[in-house]
Amino acid sequence: MLWETFKAARDLGRLHDIVIALIKFGFGDLVVRLGLGNMLERAGKVLNWKDVHEYARLDTSVRMRRLMEEMGPTYVKLGQILATRVDLFAPEWIREFEKLQDQVPPVPFATLRAQLLEDLGTEPEELFPYLNQNALAAGSVAQVHRARLETGEEVILKIRRPGIRPVIEADLRVLARVAQMAQDQIKELTPYHPVDVVRQVTLSLRRELDLAHECRNAERIARNLATNTDIVIPQIYWQWTSERMNVQQYVEGIAGRDLAAVERAGLDRKLLAQRGAKAVLQMIVNDGFFHADPHPGNTLYLPENRLAFIDFGMVGRLTEQRREQVSDLLSGLLDRNGATVVNVLLLWAGDTPVNAEHLAVEVDAFLDNYHGLSLKELRFSAMLGDITTIMRDHRLTMPPDLSLLFKVFISLEGLGRQLDPDFEVVPLAQPYVRQAIMARYAPEALMRRGWRGVSDFLRLFGDLPRDMRRLLLAMRKGALQINVDVAELRQFIHQMDQSASRITIGLVTSALIIGSSIVMTVSGGPTLLGLPMLGVFGFVSAGIGGVWLLISIWRGGRGS
Repeated sequence: MLWETFKAARDLGRLHDIVIALIKFGFGDLVVRLGLGNMLERAGKVLNWKDVHEYARLDTSVRMRRLMEEMGPTYVKLGQILATRVDLFAPEWIREFEKLQDQVPPVPFATLRAQLLEDLGTEPEELFPYLNQNALAAGSVAQVHRARLETGEEVILKIRRPGIRPVIEADLRVLARVAQMAQDQIKELTPYHPVDVVRQVTLSLRRELDLAHECRNAERIARNLATNTDIVIPQIYWQWTSERMNVQQYVEGIAGRDLAAVERAGLDRKLLAQRGAKAVLQMIVNDGFFHADPHPGNTLYLPENRLAFIDFGMVGRLTEQRREQVSDLLSGLLDRNGATVVNVLLLWAGDTPVNAEHLAVEVDAFLDNYHGLSLKELRFSAMLGDITTIMRDHRLTMPPDLSLLFKVFISLEGLGRQLDPDFEVVPLAQPYVRQAIMARYAPEALMRRGWRGVSDFLRLFGDLPRDMRRLLLAMRKGALQINVDVAELRQFIHQMDQSASRITIGLVTSALIIGSSIVMTVSGGPTLLGLPMLGVFGFVSAGIGGVWLLISIWRGGRGS
């Protein structure tokens, strides 16, 4: 308990900064409801209240985006992940979260030198004869510098900002505590699963802090796309790669946003869009491991209508079971099969109570809007947007890996349309979906699943005697326990404990008053200011107890 208190205290300064930011952007009510109202008055003294009123006139989604920008890199990353949660947030919120960019001023190269010397074991110029000290790009976690090896190969050095890990870890601890408080005390936030979202942010940021992890992601995707000569993945130089730095091949190409340069180079924009989309579809449907941020800034266009993907800090993973579910959902959407779509959504709902009949009616009505349209006329991003709207209306929460996937599909269609206004992802996706479903029912796949089921049954049957023996032994010893965890019950017990403490203090205070009154009537013994000393001490103690009791009741009435 003492250690937990110490850990909470060391982040108190950061928590105070967050409270100030929340109030500044008009979220003071949230501060009170989180039980942090005792910081409200102190925070208000350092704020420019005129600014607070100006921010209060903005839309809530805009204020939340501005708040995240104010609070720094951890919260920018939180917003970027929330931008993938199209199942939780309305389109206007998603648009604001998408505006959050990780661009920050680079730190001077001199600040990086000591860390580079430690990681490389020598001066960086000895390994890289050419090293541009001006950053090519900079984010909140790392920045990129161009360099050249002694062999003449052009590379980039991605270097983590010194001292960034302790800052992010402190933010994550505070964020985890605030999310737990919010989930326990603000019932309106329950559908948004704040604890699960923070856990997703924590995993994502800790992976991003390990720059070697990004390289492992790149090599895995490069192996999966090895037969696709239209796609280039930068080579990794492992001899100089570590947690705080990685060295990758520098790929010379046209930036994804520079469409004028694409035209000047004579590249086929329609072909580029198709090749990029096919590569992403292969990663998703066939491999279950995909680049989760395929926007123009992470794409380069090369001669011969090839593409290069860069920056693999954020990737998505789909298990075999999840890929089957995704294939079924896409097949249901493409074939306008409402029953298939509903079955997948109910599967994703888990234990969430759902009115299946109402859900089926809404899905059928949604698919009926696309009746009679050819594949080329279907807008995949619009279909996914309608599906996520239905999920929000029914309080269905998508698993985090799937929310990322939906976002990739929407980004993919947007990227394709930048290159080719007539681009449609649906005709390209259909063969991959059909192939995935056919592969699932191939003889070798059926045999593999059958053998897996038999193995699981035999394992369960073999463990049954041992498990029954343990259960009976626990019952015989009286050690069998059934745990029931009810959040409201814990809160009720806490309130009862507070009430019992107040009653106890009240009884002790009353006893001190009565006893001290009796002592005052007895002559003899030590005195203080002419009064019996024990009686004086008794009244002083009773006064302290009474003041504590009044403060406790007052604070309890304020909900703190």
